[in-house]
Amino acid sequence: MKRFNEITIENLKAELDSGEIKPRELLEKAKKRVDAVEPELNALNRDTFDRAGEQVKHPPDYDQPYRGIPCIIKDNICTFGVQTNCSSKILDGFIPPYTATVDARVTEAGFLMVGKANMDEFGMGSSTEYSAWGPSCNPFDLSRVPGGSSGGSAAAVAAGYAAFALGSDTGGSVRQPAAFCGNVGLRPTYGRVSRYGLIMFASSLDQIGPITATVRGSARVLGIIEGPDKHDSTLVTTPAEDYLAHIEDGIEDLRVGVLNVSYADWVDERVKTVFSKNVNWFKDHAKSVKEVKINSFDTLLAAYYIIAPAEASSNLARYDGISYGPSVEIAGFGKDIDENNAAELLDF
Repeated sequence: MKRFNEITIENLKAELDSGEIKPRELLEKAKKRVDAVEPELNALNRDTFDRAGEQVKHPPDYDQPYRGIPCIIKDNICTFGVQTNCSSKILDGFIPPYTATVDARVTEAGFLMVGKANMDEFGMGSSTEYSAWGPSCNPFDLSRVPGGSSGGSAAAVAAGYAAFALGSDTGGSVRQPAAFCGNVGLRPTYGRVSRYGLIMFASSLDQIGPITATVRGSARVLGIIEGPDKHDSTLVTTPAEDYLAHIEDGIEDLRVGVLNVSYADWVDERVKTVFSKNVNWFKDHAKSVKEVKINSFDTLLAAYYIIAPAEASSNLARYDGISYGPSVEIAGFGKDIDENNAAELLDF
């Protein structure tokens, strides 16, 4: 399956601004693409073309610079009125009564959500094989995984479903699937993008970030979704930045740091080869390239596997069949406390 390089925010915006294509026609093209490819790819848990079509029919009374451009939202980011399940049967049928800040911001800019992306259940995985809706495939080789946990988001962008997708990154879950699928994946600095409406895995690690076809596209999306939000007290208070302002400035003054573990014995030789080619390119074009030592590298993974599971245990404790999640009938117990005789059941 070839990459659809023309599916970029820049190209679609140019076509829409020139009148070469209308939002409704662009939506129809996206739907045809999804209908043709999705049965094999399984990148989406559900499409939202009906909802997007209504938004096209009834545009707001304010200017939307990106009106009509399709996007994908990962299935752990709450979208008002649209099921958000985290690829888990525990949340099957859950329709959020509110929308995530990032979804509200891309919608306000005019982007049309055309689907909720498949993922590893509750973000726990790196291959998108662990989903109650079945595994996603890599669009370049259906026998391979697209990475994870934002694998559905990455596969959808690479397959030409939409101009970009939003994913979430706890320990690489945006960057790794983007790399697997030949996209650009960006994990913003913690506190740069609001996490309001993100169904948490590990609260001190999770960040929402874009998956795009180009660096320019990532700069555009980050500029839209970042910035202060009254719903998230962990955010920095500095205003959103224009990341496109200096994108053409070149890298002559750039200082590049290369981690001292980049050529460790456990790194695949093919990866080392590609990495070396890129390092040599930076040596020819950037101001300087220096080795950066991380003496604690050997303990980083261990620290992650203490922090992440501990926070996940706390966050997922709410799915107990009372506040959230399906209830299970147990023989001898009634539907509620009034139907139960506690003394008899406990054999007092």
